[in-house]
Amino acid sequence: MCRWLAYSGTSVVLSDLLYKPKHSLIDQSLHSTMGVETTNGDGFGIGWYGPEQETPAIIRDTGPAWNNRNLREIAGHIRSPLFFAHVRASTGTAIQQTNCHPFRHGRWMWMHNGAIADFHRLRRDLSLALDPALFSSLEGSTDSEVMFYLALTFGLDQDVPGAVARMAGLIERVGRDEGVEHPLQMTIAVSDGERLWSFRYSSLGKSRSLFYSSKAETVRALHPDVDFLQGVSDSTRLVVSEPLGLPGVWKEVPESSYGVVQPGEDEFRPFAPEPV
Repeated sequence: MCRWLAYSGTSVVLSDLLYKPKHSLIDQSLHSTMGVETTNGDGFGIGWYGPEQETPAIIRDTGPAWNNRNLREIAGHIRSPLFFAHVRASTGTAIQQTNCHPFRHGRWMWMHNGAIADFHRLRRDLSLALDPALFSSLEGSTDSEVMFYLALTFGLDQDVPGAVARMAGLIERVGRDEGVEHPLQMTIAVSDGERLWSFRYSSLGKSRSLFYSSKAETVRALHPDVDFLQGVSDSTRLVVSEPLGLPGVWKEVPESSYGVVQPGEDEFRPFAPEPV
């Protein structure tokens, strides 16, 4: 599987979160403690929203994140209020740039940890369900990218939770029609540059790990020695596959739920696939 991090809040330098925490995402690329695999070295990607830009910038590479000098260099010079970072452990698809996360379409950015079970058997039927106008934008061969384009097909622009629920519903129906008992395993981050949604769900009811950070005032009180945290707003949040150290900061995302990080109050609501 994979490890990922999504950040929304006060603009920060990416390296503060990618490298500085005790159990940073870069450390997790070598020493994951909660993932299916200990190492996540089959590629990486970062995506971020810049000022006055309509679409996010994305950089992806096929090598491991832990020794990539270009990633370290870039991360020390990019500042953003909303960014994604992902380290990949392939579940069988090729190690190539177009299979690395995050994925982008227009203003939307998406990344995933998990898998569609027996994807090689289900891929054709799921791909045929894509909006023909979107099909030519599909670049890679992963289940994660097909999930993204299914969500776009089912109205991500208008209704994010509904589109993801219909995507999940289709995968479960197609999977079970093919005799796959538990077709879907997913934690997902998706953003339009203004809000950040995160989803945790699996057909089995035992989803991959996912955590979100406490309110910034709590984090500052617990860790006054972490410099970059002292200046962030109370609305700043992190959503991560596994905690970045910082004891006392993290809360587990409930099973079968989704959350929204947005101006004002955050939300957590139950999530269930919607029949299609």
